[in-house]
Amino acid sequence: MASPKAKPTALAVAPKRPPAPTPTVENRRARFEYEWLEQVEAGIVLTGTEIKSIRTGQISIAEAYARIRDGELWLLSMHVPPYKQGSFSNVEPGRPRKLLLHRAEIDRLAGRISEKGLTLIPVRLYFKRGRVKISIALARGKKLWDKRRDEKDRDVQREMARAVRR
Repeated sequence: MASPKAKPTALAVAPKRPPAPTPTVENRRARFEYEWLEQVEAGIVLTGTEIKSIRTGQISIAEAYARIRDGELWLLSMHVPPYKQGSFSNVEPGRPRKLLLHRAEIDRLAGRISEKGLTLIPVRLYFKRGRVKISIALARGKKLWDKRRDEKDRDVQREMARAVRR
């Protein structure tokens, strides 16, 4: 006979599994090399084996940049290594990949890029609701003195934080 406080086993709900960790790839060098003016989030067109390779987190966006060709935004020089278990379905690691943005955003960025010294660089690649997104920054290259000034400001902030902790 079952006691009145016993939990029903047939109706027990299985515990939810935590979602699998999704890698986030950041272009840390971009913060040092460029002054970011604005950022936009874009989707990226990938094949099946590329998405599997990205989930392993072994991609590189450090050398990548974006260009507008024929009214479409393309990401160039992003290295996605071939998926080890994919055979004939693997594609070239450095192929151009199309970025997905609204037409108005592409036109606005095209107008801004035409200004001297501005470029589009990928800043961060991440997953959002199971889809790969890439954060693109409209940026201007920093001069040597800008880099020195930023480094000096970081040192001052670090010293102030140390003084507060004491």
